Amino acid sequence: MKRQLNHALAGLRPWWWHVCNVSLHAACCALVARACVTIARLQRPFAALAALLFAVHPVHTEAVAGVVGRADVLACIFFLSSLLVYHRPTSGKKCVWLSVFLGALSMLAKETGVTILLLNLTIDFYRCWPIVKRSISSWKIEKKCAGLSVRTFKVTVSLALLICLRLSLLQGTWPSFSPQDNPAAFHPSFFVRLMTFCYLAAFNWWLLLCPWSLSHDWQMGSVPLITSGWDPRNLLTCAAFGALFLLCYRCIADMEIHRHTPAVIGVLLLIIPFVPASNLLITVGFVIAERVLYIPSVGSVMITAYGVQLMWCSKPGTKAFLVFGLAVLAGSGVARTYRRNADWRDRATLLRSDLVTLPQNAKLHYNFANFLRETEQQENAIKHYKEALRLWPTYSSAHNNIGTLVSGVENAEYHFLQAIKYNKHHVNAHYNLGKLYKKNGRTNQAIRMLEKCVLLRPQFVQAHVELLTLIPDREKQRVLSRLVELEPNNWEYYVLYGNWLKEKGLFGPASKFYLEATRLTFKNRNTESLVRGDLVTFRYTALMYRKLGQKSRTLQLLTRWQTWRRGWPSMAAAHMYLRDWRLKMELEGRIQIYSKAVNPIKMRKCFDHTQLIVEVEPIKNDNEIIKKERRFINGERKSVKEEDLMKIDKSRKSACYIKTCKFKKRGILEPAQIKTIHNKSEIGMKGKKCSVHRKQKSTKDDNIISKLTAPMSEHILIKTF
Repeated sequence: MKRQLNHALAGLRPWWWHVCNVSLHAACCALVARACVTIARLQRPFAALAALLFAVHPVHTEAVAGVVGRADVLACIFFLSSLLVYHRPTSGKKCVWLSVFLGALSMLAKETGVTILLLNLTIDFYRCWPIVKRSISSWKIEKKCAGLSVRTFKVTVSLALLICLRLSLLQGTWPSFSPQDNPAAFHPSFFVRLMTFCYLAAFNWWLLLCPWSLSHDWQMGSVPLITSGWDPRNLLTCAAFGALFLLCYRCIADMEIHRHTPAVIGVLLLIIPFVPASNLLITVGFVIAERVLYIPSVGSVMITAYGVQLMWCSKPGTKAFLVFGLAVLAGSGVARTYRRNADWRDRATLLRSDLVTLPQNAKLHYNFANFLRETEQQENAIKHYKEALRLWPTYSSAHNNIGTLVSGVENAEYHFLQAIKYNKHHVNAHYNLGKLYKKNGRTNQAIRMLEKCVLLRPQFVQAHVELLTLIPDREKQRVLSRLVELEPNNWEYYVLYGNWLKEKGLFGPASKFYLEATRLTFKNRNTESLVRGDLVTFRYTALMYRKLGQKSRTLQLLTRWQTWRRGWPSMAAAHMYLRDWRLKMELEGRIQIYSKAVNPIKMRKCFDHTQLIVEVEPIKNDNEIIKKERRFINGERKSVKEEDLMKIDKSRKSACYIKTCKFKKRGILEPAQIKTIHNKSEIGMKGKKCSVHRKQKSTKDDNIISKLTAPMSEHILIKTF
């Protein structure tokens, strides 16, 4: 949510993201100073010193310079806010619940934020220990002790509910990791895991004291496993835990008199937030992560500031040395932070600087090879992929990526098979191997690999597309339906589905898919859609409507296309333009047809009334038309027998050639108001030719045609409108 808000405010401009991170870091520094004064009871100058050391600590560079580290900064803000609210001088019921709420926000930002509830209880118990001890010795529960019990119950229940909530978000299971993420966690020996994890904890504390070797990635061989008790790194572990035990002893001894409260609070802030990331209780997906030290560093700077305070007050003669030492410490922190920020300038600089620090890290070589491949430096990319495989032979992703770069089918196939060998669930390796088999004409093997890829990841769209070109025609409908289901807003898949239905002769369903593809291209006109998509979908839809004989829908689609491309300001204007243009085109066509039918000057052949037929519902049986037909004979309306009418129709066909219109002929005659006697074949004169075919026309026929022209055109115009 925080990133979406940042994107909504400033888009992808990097300066705004850095300004937000730096502002949040400044807020954390202010909260650190406040906590040192109110919670740890440090003097104000030394509380400011602790905030200054926290602000310039080089280990915070990853959390502040990287966008991902914003979670740790936000978690620290809510963490310290919960701490300050819980231990207010006028603490009450509302303060406890508000503290729990802030702790929940800290947990939502970062999982380690939930430890604030445990920290609040520990500090509360430390402060109330004299009262608790007195109540236990006297067997009498005092009021403050009862309040501690109520607060403990509330916080404990809240902590349990928050942990259950977090597990429910993970669907009741812990996240799973691979040996590449945390090699020590997957070693079969318990003593190797214990010695390595203890050394990693000591190394994290060493980074807080001397943050010189920094890297954004400490996985895959960055820290070798401790497999022997004679390893010299065990000395560092013993020294770190020895110092920690001394501090803990001082804290326990100070529980009654409360003389060294800053040291106790600092030790608790150093240990409790770090426990979830120490691999001692649960397995995490990293070896060392500098951003995880953001909250524990508050306890580190608090202990340092308290030590300076003790020396400043107990030994006045050493003030000059203390000032000089603090100046050197702060200056070195500023210089190292500035240098580290320069490393975070871009991806290439960060990877190169970290490779200098950790050349034995296989993942850094892999990531740097990916960068070189993206920048078209293929040869150097292959070198770093091979170096990553030398350091970590079972690196399946490196095998897969190098298979896409090496020349030769056999070499590529070897690396893809190695990737599948070391990771049977590697989707990209199956996909690349399937494409390689397809390219070499090994269709059955390609289908098997692509089906395995789809089985591993059903949402893999590219695998479905490749599979569509290989499987038999009868199985394509299943794949096409799956593609439309996976990406319902992609017009290309609707066109593919429509083409398949068209090949099957299902023109009606095909037109629906073409129309949906056209609708999607029109809908996405504001999202950088290509004109190609609009033209392709429009063409397929128009051709299908024309094939189905739906000329009116084709005309409507054409007018909508022109209206959309014109860019009308409002839908009402576009609708009016559409109606006017369509009506104009229809009327022009009708007038041309009717004028050709009724104009004797332009016609050289006899015209028949069937040329003026209006489209209505057809009648299946032609005999019904003959039985119901009435004609005027000798000025009187009489019924005609069925046999006579059949003779009349035959004579009509033999008498003259009838010129038909472009419209489809229907099996019904025009109404009586338009029906007139204008052909000799209609009055029973069989075997005689029309007068218009003769070279010399009779005056009688001319009079008949001139009388018929005006009323017929009048009736036709009335019917049209």
